[in-house]
Amino acid sequence: MSAPVLAAYSYCEAVTGQQARNFAYGIRLLPTDKRNAMSALYAFSRRVDDIGDGMLDPGVKQARLEETRALLDRVRAGTVDDDDTDPVAVALSDTARRFPIPLEGLDELIDGVLMDVRGETYETWDDLKVYCRCVAGAIGRLSLGVFGTQAGARSTERAGDYADTLGLALQLTNILRDVREDAANGRTYLPSDDLAKFGCSAGFRGATPPEGSDFTGLVHFEVRRARALFAEGYRLLPLLDRRSGACVAAMAGIYRRLLDRIERDPLAVLRGRVSLPGHEKAYVAVRGLSGLDARTISRTQLRRRI
Repeated sequence: MSAPVLAAYSYCEAVTGQQARNFAYGIRLLPTDKRNAMSALYAFSRRVDDIGDGMLDPGVKQARLEETRALLDRVRAGTVDDDDTDPVAVALSDTARRFPIPLEGLDELIDGVLMDVRGETYETWDDLKVYCRCVAGAIGRLSLGVFGTQAGARSTERAGDYADTLGLALQLTNILRDVREDAANGRTYLPSDDLAKFGCSAGFRGATPPEGSDFTGLVHFEVRRARALFAEGYRLLPLLDRRSGACVAAMAGIYRRLLDRIERDPLAVLRGRVSLPGHEKAYVAVRGLSGLDARTISRTQLRRRI
């Protein structure tokens, strides 16, 4: 690996460590080549997200996103040189040469952020799933390109579906955690059908839910949906090698514990950002590295077959 490529990966790893603590916890468990690749994917994704979340006018955001898509086209065409001035492009290009990542997943991410820029809302869960698959399911499929599947594992043809579903579970957990922050930024992600069902159509702009609403009921309803997605997505774990499975188990485990906290105290998401302390994240990482979650899922699948 050339010095410029090493420097590019170092830059991407620094971005990941500063901007994505939960994600960074998981990828620490990977060998160097896979950790580098995941950092490159994150750094490019972070750039796309930052454009969508920034303070620019919508027209400027759309132009910036299309410029980023043009950069992705250069990566896809293999025309980014090692000494290019953009370290993210250099690292992503090297990753694309080393791993069979489906780069069209990053196009989907750009499409999802364009939905944010246009201010799209979602009437049903089926509508919201389209958005979640763009911004999170696609990342799951990209990550699977880095992880690969374990030789001899059963049902590896379903790995992409499981990765996609696990991405949906993480994104729905994010949506619940950030419901007040998103409302303050003029965004509503939860399906309008669900909001109406629980009397929450007025939205969430303060530390208390809309008067007369069943906010707790809404949160518990969405938590059950997220848990079902986690249960399906976790079937990915036995298909991965030990360290890749540990990485996924750590990242997903952190979000599943966030979901537990939200379920216990639904109003907490209106008071502030729900998070896990560092020692609890470390415990989840150790649990993932032990392979406990993967073994549990494997035993469950075996019992079902019997």
